[in-house]
Amino acid sequence: MSSDTSTPRTGVIETRSIDVVPLAERHGKVWHQGPFWFTGNFVLTTMVVGFTGPSLGLSVWWTVLAVVLGAGFGTFFMAFHANQGPTMGLAQMIQSRAQFGSRGAVVPFIATVFVYIGFLVFDTILVTQGIGVYSEATWFWYPIIIAVSIVIAVVGHDLLHFIQRWLTYALVAVFAIITVFAIVHFSQAPIDPAAAVATAGWSTSAFLIQFSLSAGYNISYSVYVSDYTRYLPVNSSAPKLISSVYAGAGLSAIWLMSLGAVLASFIPGADPIGTLRDVGDMIFPGFGTVAVLVSVLALVSIMGVNAYGAMLTGASAIDGFTPVKPTVKMRVIALTIVGIITLVIALAIPENYVDSFNSFVGLMLYFLVPWSAVNLVDFYLVRKGRYALTDIANPRGSVYGKWAWRGLAAYALGFAAMIPFFSLSFFTGPVAKLLDGADFAFAVGLIVSGVSYYLFSRGRDTAAEERAIARSEEVFGAWRR
Repeated sequence: MSSDTSTPRTGVIETRSIDVVPLAERHGKVWHQGPFWFTGNFVLTTMVVGFTGPSLGLSVWWTVLAVVLGAGFGTFFMAFHANQGPTMGLAQMIQSRAQFGSRGAVVPFIATVFVYIGFLVFDTILVTQGIGVYSEATWFWYPIIIAVSIVIAVVGHDLLHFIQRWLTYALVAVFAIITVFAIVHFSQAPIDPAAAVATAGWSTSAFLIQFSLSAGYNISYSVYVSDYTRYLPVNSSAPKLISSVYAGAGLSAIWLMSLGAVLASFIPGADPIGTLRDVGDMIFPGFGTVAVLVSVLALVSIMGVNAYGAMLTGASAIDGFTPVKPTVKMRVIALTIVGIITLVIALAIPENYVDSFNSFVGLMLYFLVPWSAVNLVDFYLVRKGRYALTDIANPRGSVYGKWAWRGLAAYALGFAAMIPFFSLSFFTGPVAKLLDGADFAFAVGLIVSGVSYYLFSRGRDTAAEERAIARSEEVFGAWRR
């Protein structure tokens, strides 16, 4: 990839992708991050996470507590990635070259693309259900829905911010009514013997599984964050930025997961689309359809976000091996490939996807926790925000090398340490079995990867990197003039 960043920002379609955003093109406001991440997380897949506790015999309020603690914990790590965007002017995952090397970064890149594609698949299924598409017509509607999300992603950063920000108002208005009604109605209605709340109580393993899923779900957004903060002015307030991201992503997750817990506790066999429509229609006929359609719009918008991220990460991975010119043509080709992969998987996945989704969220946690630990420790404790940006953007002859053993070893150690603690529908580690399925893997991965990377980094050669940083700052000086 060329490190030339002098091309001016023109037209409707975003011209930047995996290159550094020049200071002259920085724009946007810190507070915009709040509604962006609120809407980004206020989607029906988030509600599905809240179904887990009641399905495992956990009472509604214990489930809500697990959601609050889990989402609060996971969002903490996600939000601290926000400051990397304005500091470096780079998309989130390409920054990993500093820790893993230009080619070694393909390891977390693969995990990240898995996350993006996975969310695209589940969102596509939910959108079709939301608009009332029958299974035999999915071959027609899936391509249309995916194509709309790709068009949004082609236009890029500013359109995504605009849509997300304005959808926030509609989502808050509709779901405030749904939430208040659900709490009041189900607290007074007779309990259906088949409902989860009829037999629910305390379960240590269920509580920890719900906590882990809630944490993993929001940690998964770590791979997105700098993609949408990298255009902010370089002097943006770090505390305000981190707080804005944390508030938006955390509050929306807690709200919607908790609503999911309430609905799944009182409604036998709850599903996100049908249950939302039924509860909405209890308020007044037709309101359920309004709630579903607003949710569908939010899903299509977040599909654009996922497609955009998959494009950036995929291009970054390829650029580590052969130069990629960040053009509009490249964006269209990369996004088309993403769309085709999403379509094939969506058509192949079974209609009863809830078990698959829960395992997917668990896997996200396992793959992304070691990367997040390494990336954050590097930014805040090791390099303290000082990077040779030109060397990250142009990996040929980069001071960070092709395969950086410190990051790769820390990632591998963290992932290996988590395996005995895995708790998935298709595999349960020996420690998790002893704990009746309770999942402590995320805590082990964070500690092992973070501490390992910090210790490995104590002996690194800083002189060569300082020279590279000085050369990089000469380019920044040219931008300022």
